[in-house]
Amino acid sequence: MVFRQSFLIILAFFGMILCGLIYLNTNQSSCKPQIIEKVITKSKWKLKNFGLRSSQGLLYNQPSALVSRTDVASVTSWLAPIIWEGTFDTTLIDLIYQQQNLTIATTVFTLGKYTRFLKDFLESAEQHYFVGFRVHYYLFTDLPEEVPEVKMGENHSLTVRKVPSMNRWQDISMGRMEILEKLIENELVSEADYIFCLDVDTKFYGRWGAETLGRLVGVIHPWYFDAPRDQFTYERRPESQAYVPAGEGDYYFTGAAFGGSLEDVHHLTKTCRKQMNIDVANSIEAIWHEESHLNKYFLYNKPSKLLSPEYLWRDINAGVAQIKVVRFSHVAKNNTEVRPNA
Repeated sequence: MVFRQSFLIILAFFGMILCGLIYLNTNQSSCKPQIIEKVITKSKWKLKNFGLRSSQGLLYNQPSALVSRTDVASVTSWLAPIIWEGTFDTTLIDLIYQQQNLTIATTVFTLGKYTRFLKDFLESAEQHYFVGFRVHYYLFTDLPEEVPEVKMGENHSLTVRKVPSMNRWQDISMGRMEILEKLIENELVSEADYIFCLDVDTKFYGRWGAETLGRLVGVIHPWYFDAPRDQFTYERRPESQAYVPAGEGDYYFTGAAFGGSLEDVHHLTKTCRKQMNIDVANSIEAIWHEESHLNKYFLYNKPSKLLSPEYLWRDINAGVAQIKVVRFSHVAKNNTEVRPNA
């Protein structure tokens, strides 16, 4: 009798152990799909991040914690750098970024009579724009047969895309945002690291290089870099999605040049495109079109780096003491003659 009771106790004990093992195995199996899902989920954005690595033996001027330019501000109130001549070392900055094997996509829109500016733009870019880096220009035009032959430098390439003609220069300007959004989504996401969007009626006169790279980059407008915010030409009508209330504003940015990482510029273009579509549905057009929406975006999504007006001057502007180097500039033109509905 005692033996039989002991046997039953032992049998019950092993039964409990077996049930426990079955439960644990079932529970672990139900968790496996979740674990696998986390492992295979990856970001679609291609952005190399090796840090700001230098190399032994590289010689460059010693930076100073005490001596810098005193005639301009070189940092914003949110601690983003403002790039001026004399605030960076070209030898050091090039070495840091060249070892990252980057690709910089660059978009240019040239419709109608604006094709006349393309030759100077490309030829001057090949002398000054990201020399020593991999650059892929994406040219959008309604006249691909008029694209000039320009010799590309090493690791520089040009792709021409045909787009429909437009009757209003405002539509050309605002339509860029949707094209850029789709280009990033459909092609650049696996091909490039950074993107810049530049106007074609411009010319390079000096270096534009790795010092301009950042997650979100805006260029301070040459007309307003020394103006108070109440003089900025923001959209002031509350009915527009580009509306900026009086008393607000940091800097006024040009729509002729902006850039950054693919992820950040995609978010910028998508946001601006949506806001412009809402304005169209409400029969309102922002005062300076996509530039107004760009400034609204930069006000509430602070750029991580600002480029001084050295990076977008105007050939007709008089020189000023703060501008030591003109790197990139709008060329003189007759707007009435080149714009389809000016």
